[in-house]
Amino acid sequence: MAKKRAKFVPEDSTELQEKFINYLMLDGKKSIARKIWRDTLRTIAEKGNKNPEDVFEKAIGNVKPTMEVRPKRIGGSVYQIPIEVKYGRQLMLSFRWILGAARDKKGSKMAQRLAQELLDAANEQGSAIKKKEDTHRMAAANKAFAHYAKF
Repeated sequence: MAKKRAKFVPEDSTELQEKFINYLMLDGKKSIARKIWRDTLRTIAEKGNKNPEDVFEKAIGNVKPTMEVRPKRIGGSVYQIPIEVKYGRQLMLSFRWILGAARDKKGSKMAQRLAQELLDAANEQGSAIKKKEDTHRMAAANKAFAHYAKF
């Protein structure tokens, strides 16, 4: 039986932040992703927030979806069935949505765009929050098909 590897978490960041840095990373360039992350935290602090890590955690908490729809084929028809989202997928979706919203904005450095998106998400505004609300709205609209989830 293989041994489980110990997770390496640098002293200056949490496990959640390290996971976010991994999502931020492109083409295996982790040092660049770490630099963007440090610049993002610095930018958040410059905008008057005493603890940027708390802003990050609040933003992730606000963007995490609780319900989503999954297509299921039953009797020749495809139904959008609302299901609860597990914790790991909640994190993955919130990271993706925040980074996607930051990457879609153009005209400034990635660290500044990401800082702005995190601040918006912490204040329950912005593109990532809109994406979450759209997902929840879709699940609520298809609540009538929830009984198909057991098939």
